[in-house]
This record gives sequence, C-alpha cells and structure tokens, in this order.
Amino acid sequence: MISARDDEMEPRPAPAILKLLRNLWGSAAGRVGLSCVLLIVACALLDSRIVPYDPNAIDVSVRLAAPSLKHWLGADQLGRDLLSRIIDGSRVVMGIVVVGVGVALAIGMAAGVIAGYGFRTLGAVFALFCDVIRSLPMMLFALAVASLIGTGLGTVTLIVILFLIPVYFRVSRNQTVVLKQSEYVTAARAMGASSLRVMLKHILPNLVGQMVVLVAMDVPTVIGIEAGLSFLGEGARPPLATWGSLLRDGFAFIREAPHIALVAGLPILIATIGFTFLGEALRDSLDPRVIRGPRH
Repeated sequence: MISARDDEMEPRPAPAILKLLRNLWGSAAGRVGLSCVLLIVACALLDSRIVPYDPNAIDVSVRLAAPSLKHWLGADQLGRDLLSRIIDGSRVVMGIVVVGVGVALAIGMAAGVIAGYGFRTLGAVFALFCDVIRSLPMMLFALAVASLIGTGLGTVTLIVILFLIPVYFRVSRNQTVVLKQSEYVTAARAMGASSLRVMLKHILPNLVGQMVVLVAMDVPTVIGIEAGLSFLGEGARPPLATWGSLLRDGFAFIREAPHIALVAGLPILIATIGFTFLGEALRDSLDPRVIRGPRH
C-alpha cells in the first residue's frame, strides 16, 4: 500500500523546456548548435560590457594591424579593434533577426492559419503576394526594395520581413489544412467550439514545433541578407558595425591585410553552423514520433 507521503516523494515529470534542452544536449549536433548560438546571443546581450575597446574609436597608429596581444583579431583600415566591432555587430545582426523573423512569423503564421482554416479570399490574396515575392531572386528583390526606399537597418529589416512572410504563410496554411481534418478538431467543432477557439487552442499549438525548426533554419538566410546588402553598400550606414560591413572592408583591403576578411567571415560561419545544427537537432527533438502525439 502506497502512503500519501510516498506518493508525494515520487519524482515529478520535468518541464517541457528542460526535457527539450536535455534532448538537444544529448546529440552532437545539438551541443554544437547550442554552443554557437549561445555564444552569439551572449555577445549580442552583453555587447558594451565585454568589448575591449570602443568599436568606433579610430587609432591610426595600429591601422591594418595584424592580430596581437593588444588587438586579438587585429585592427581595420582606421585602426578600429576588429573584435570589438564583431561583438558590436552581433547586437545589430541579432536585432534584425529578432525583429524581422518575429514580425514575419506573426504575420505569415496568422494569415496561414486563417487561410488554411477556410477563409479563401484572404488565402487567395496572400498566395498572390507570395508568388510575386518568391518569383524574384532574393538579392535582386532586396536591392530593388533598397533602391526604392533607401538604405539603413530599417530597410534591411523590412526586406527580411517581406521575404520570410511567404515562407511561414505557406507552411502554416498547408499544415492547417491537414490539422483541421484531424479527429480532435472535428470533435471540438461538433461540441460547438468557435472557429477562433479551434484555431487558437487546437491548431496553433500543433504548429509551434515545426515553425520553431523553420525559424532556426531561416536565421542564416537573414544573416546572409544583411551581410549581402551591407557588402554592397545598401545596408547599415557607417560607422555602424555589422558583419556585412566588416566583410566589405576586408575585401577592400584584402591585399594589404587579408586577416580582416578572414576575421569578418568568422562570425557568419559560426552563426550559420550554429543555427543550422540547432535546427536539425530541434527537428529531431520536436518530432512527435519521438516525443508524443499532437496536443489537443
């Protein structure tokens, strides 16, 4: 016979987030992805607290200096510390990622669920918008928008939003079409649940896992958009440091100081590897066949 005291001593199930973190850390891809992503996020959050020098401070005495004990990653053509500019650039790039992906996800996912649930007019309008955006090459579309409204971080963020909305719209709409035919949605509708309640309580929760994986996989694309526009001079305005502007400076002085281009490409490489591996690990960890069935 089990007493109440013994029953209280039984271990409680771990929270879902802790279980997910354990699953991620249990795979090699998850460990690499989490380590890289946490490094980038820490640099973005701690920015001004950990930079060894002012990112915009000019010191011509160390112009194009190679890596040394004083400047671990060297200095650029104006004598600015490259490590400080990379750390400061992580704040700018991650800001674009958070705002751009967040807004695109909210708009695309909401429109996709509504269109997939049965609102055909909205679905037709968004489908037309998606076809127009996706018919253009990414960088050509980005340059066209930048030439129309000007350069700057706001322009880069807007381009990210416009480019990613079709991706999230199509995925969420297609999955909603499948989910609305499921038994638990049919039962909820038979019990008198409103369309809004069905979408919020039964469809959206079952989309979260797939959308999280998709977001992680899209972060390198966002970084590539920023880097490409800044490299072409259509992104952030000087003296603001971004990874793309550092890469542009490195290419301009690649003969005199090749270390600048190598150093500038390092954070882009780390971010691409980190978010790609994290997305792969998340896909495996959030697979309902591995964890559990749909939530309803």
